[in-house]
Amino acid sequence: MRAPPILLNSPRSGDRLKSPKPTHGPDRPPFVQEDTLSIIIGYDAVTLREKVDLQAATARLAELGNMRSLSALNEKVSLLRLLGQLDEAWEIANEAWRLSRFTGDREQAVASRIRRAQVLQYQGKLDEAALELNHCILDAETHDWTGAAADARQNRGKVLFDQGNLEAALADFTAAVFLREKDGATAAELEGCLIAVAVVESFIASPH
Repeated sequence: MRAPPILLNSPRSGDRLKSPKPTHGPDRPPFVQEDTLSIIIGYDAVTLREKVDLQAATARLAELGNMRSLSALNEKVSLLRLLGQLDEAWEIANEAWRLSRFTGDREQAVASRIRRAQVLQYQGKLDEAALELNHCILDAETHDWTGAAADARQNRGKVLFDQGNLEAALADFTAAVFLREKDGATAAELEGCLIAVAVVESFIASPH
């Protein structure tokens, strides 16, 4: 059985994070979690899952309504996943991935595929999620897409963590921190990675 993790100074439920300033240009896809960062109020120090302002997430989903742009679809995927509406999240994730491939922008396609892998993880399909993320990491690192590589590494780390492969998860989370710093991430964008590193290190240090 895993030992309790160390206590972390993650945001309290009353300390809602402000949405960071975008670090991407018009031709560059945003970080996977950037479009939902404002409704994330912390991170669970046992599961590494995001703690969510459910009211804000629901309101934002309603605001998006029937918008079908790629950015709207991607944001819907993240919101639906965080709200636990996984069947709909999977359907829209596939729609977003097809649309991103149709546009011919491979970096956008990788970003959409990472979101699709996140849904697979939440559905408990860990092997499938890991396979998706392996492809994303290879594609992103081959083309030096630093933000996408960081996203893929961080999310594969979560999958490996769920699988109990702590050493490999720690390697991915550490790589994600380096990549995000290299890409000029804000403190809010780095927080999830840093918490993940601390949690996994505490589990490795206290395996029983």
